[in-house]
Amino acid sequence: MSRESQTALPGTPDRPELPGKLPDHLRAELIAFRRDLHMHPELGHQEFRTTAAIKARLEKAGLHPRVLKSGTGLVCDVGTWDGGRPMLALRADIDALPIPDAKTHVAYRSTVPDRAHACGHDVHTAVVLGAGLVLAELDREGLLPRPVRLLFQPAEEVLPGGATDAIASEVLDGVGKIIAVHCDPRVDAGKIGLRTGPVTSACDRLEITLEGPGGHTARPHLTTDLVTAAARVAVDLPAVLSRRMDARSGMSITWGRIEAGHACNVIPMHAELSGTIRCLDINAWHEAPDQIHAAIDEIAGIYRAKSEITYVRGVPPVVNDPVVTELLRESMAARLGKDSVEDTEQSLGGEDFSWYLEHVPGAMARLGVHTPGSSTKRDLHRGDFDVDEAAIGVGVEFFTAAALLDGRRARPLG
Repeated sequence: MSRESQTALPGTPDRPELPGKLPDHLRAELIAFRRDLHMHPELGHQEFRTTAAIKARLEKAGLHPRVLKSGTGLVCDVGTWDGGRPMLALRADIDALPIPDAKTHVAYRSTVPDRAHACGHDVHTAVVLGAGLVLAELDREGLLPRPVRLLFQPAEEVLPGGATDAIASEVLDGVGKIIAVHCDPRVDAGKIGLRTGPVTSACDRLEITLEGPGGHTARPHLTTDLVTAAARVAVDLPAVLSRRMDARSGMSITWGRIEAGHACNVIPMHAELSGTIRCLDINAWHEAPDQIHAAIDEIAGIYRAKSEITYVRGVPPVVNDPVVTELLRESMAARLGKDSVEDTEQSLGGEDFSWYLEHVPGAMARLGVHTPGSSTKRDLHRGDFDVDEAAIGVGVEFFTAAALLDGRRARPLG
């Protein structure tokens, strides 16, 4: 079960005091804001209520958010950019997943059938919103060294991701670095996980249609046995690729759907397979479509099946910039000490934050959301996913520290 943060973050000789602490009243407000989003989840490109709620709170703080051209999501600057000093951008994703909320023990479970914030995007949103509100107060007090951009991005869960639409809306103009967090239920609240270099994987979608003349199951030799052909594609494609791609690329093909036939004694004329392709290495990701097309055609051809392949590019890996990763390490240490940062591994999950990193350096940290000492494990993309809400305050103060430390080091663009 979630719990509210009571964590105090005092300064010490090895952890000099930084402004930008989260007041208790705002901490409580952000938890309530997160719970409201959790109760009203919206899918990608449909986040109208979420967008309106974020916009209203930013405007209440005297800020001037702009809704993205796609109609959902926002961008908002804290402070006024003078055109010369690059801004740090703080990014949150705001969409939910098309799965039912399976929690029964909390009052804030989803009120929308078959919709749930099961990936923590409500937490990400509350963190960036809270950081923006705290930084806006620092700006009014003359304590913000340079402007900061807040980015609330829609449709992260929809390939190739809402980041491409956000970039088209010029959200990176004037941005020198971009940072983000992602909830990690394997990391305790009060800590973050960091890694320099690749931290997520590439993720694409694969749809295969196989066609044949059909026939009687008594005479498979006279037709195209489409069920066997589909089964061989499902089993053999990963095996073939394992001998054509560098094993160090970590390529993984996992099927989510295989469909063929309607009767036990009829060989069907049509079969479909769909799944995801994940890859740790960006060079292998660029090579994958050609290799996969060739392998499918070869396997299907053995069984005289005609194949039609739809390969949907998703996202490249998130590759954390070493300089920005060190900024995040220093920022977290400034708030909660060096022990609050732990190393993390590269996952096979996909994240469209990677598209921003094609344009500017940046880094993503894994935000701990597991209650310390609890034996309960709730993984991402599960209907019972929930967080220790202490993570919201930790994330806010982590981001405000990053904005302050980076602002003191900023160099002019160009």
